[in-house]
Amino acid sequence: MIQKLVKAISEKKAPVVVGLDPMLDYIPAAIKADAFQKYGETLEGAAEAVFVFNKEIVDAASDLIPAVKPQIAMYEQFGVPGLQAYKKTVDYCQEKGLVVIADIKRGDIGSTSGAYAAGHLGAVKVGGNTFAPFDADMATVNPYLGSDGVNPFLEVCKTCDKGIFVLVKTSNPSSGEFQDRSFGDVTLYEAVADRVNAWGSDLMEGEYSNVGAVVGATYPEMGRELRARMPHAYILVPGYGAQGGTGKDLAGFFHKDGLGAIVNSSRGIIAAWKQDKYKEFGEAKFGEASRKAVQDMLDDIRAAVY
Repeated sequence: MIQKLVKAISEKKAPVVVGLDPMLDYIPAAIKADAFQKYGETLEGAAEAVFVFNKEIVDAASDLIPAVKPQIAMYEQFGVPGLQAYKKTVDYCQEKGLVVIADIKRGDIGSTSGAYAAGHLGAVKVGGNTFAPFDADMATVNPYLGSDGVNPFLEVCKTCDKGIFVLVKTSNPSSGEFQDRSFGDVTLYEAVADRVNAWGSDLMEGEYSNVGAVVGATYPEMGRELRARMPHAYILVPGYGAQGGTGKDLAGFFHKDGLGAIVNSSRGIIAAWKQDKYKEFGEAKFGEASRKAVQDMLDDIRAAVY
C-alpha cells in the first residue's frame, strides 16, 4: 500500500493529505437546510449534510491530492448515521482514486486490537461470507499499549496489503508531558520511533515500509531528528496551517528527493470558505475555496521541499 501512496504523491508532486474532519459549523447553510428538509434536524440529517459536504470538497480537489484522512470522531459524534456517512466517504474517495488514511488512533490488546484492525483495515467472517467493514487503505495507530496493541494491525497489513501510521510525536501542545520524558538515554518518542523501525522491517515495499509514523509539524527539530532515526518510515505530518506549522518548517521531515513525508491540513482546507483569505468564494463556492486552499498549500510545501 505504501507504494501506491508514494506513486500518487510522485505523479501529482503533492505530498499532502486533506483531513476530512467535518463539523456542522463548517458546512454551508444551504447544504444543512437541504439535509434537514429530507431528514429533519436529526442525526440522519447531520450525517447527510456531512457526506454532501465531503463529496463536494473531494470533487473539487481530488485531481490535486493523493490522499484524504477522515477523522472518525467527527463522524462518531453523530452516532450510527455518522458512521454510515464515514463509510460512504471512504468508498467515494476510493472511487475517485484517492488513498484513504483512516484517522482512528486505535490501540488496545489481544482480541480487541484484532477487532479494530479487522474492522477498519481487514475483513471479518460471517458464516460462510467474508466482509471488509470499513476497508480503509491505511490507519493511524496508538502504540502506547505496546506490541500487543500493534501486532494485529501488522498482521492485517501483511495479509491485506494495508498500511499504518504509528503515533510517535504528536502535534498537540501537551504531547511532551509523556512523549518527551526520558528513560535511560532516550526519550519515550525516540523509543517508539525505534519500535516503528523494528515493526516495519518485515513490511518493506521498496524504499519504504507499510509501517509509517505520525510526527507533528509543530516540532520541526524533532521531525528532522526522527526523519534520520526512521529512514524507511513514511511520516504523516499533522499540525500544518491551523495548528501553526508552515512549509518552511517541514523540509527536515522529507528526504532530499522530496519523498518520505505527507503533510495534513484539515480545517484549513475544508473550512477555507470561512477564512478572510478566501471570502471571495462565499458559501456557494466552498468547494472552489477548498481547491484554492489546496493549491496554496502545495505552493508553500513545494517551495520548501523540492
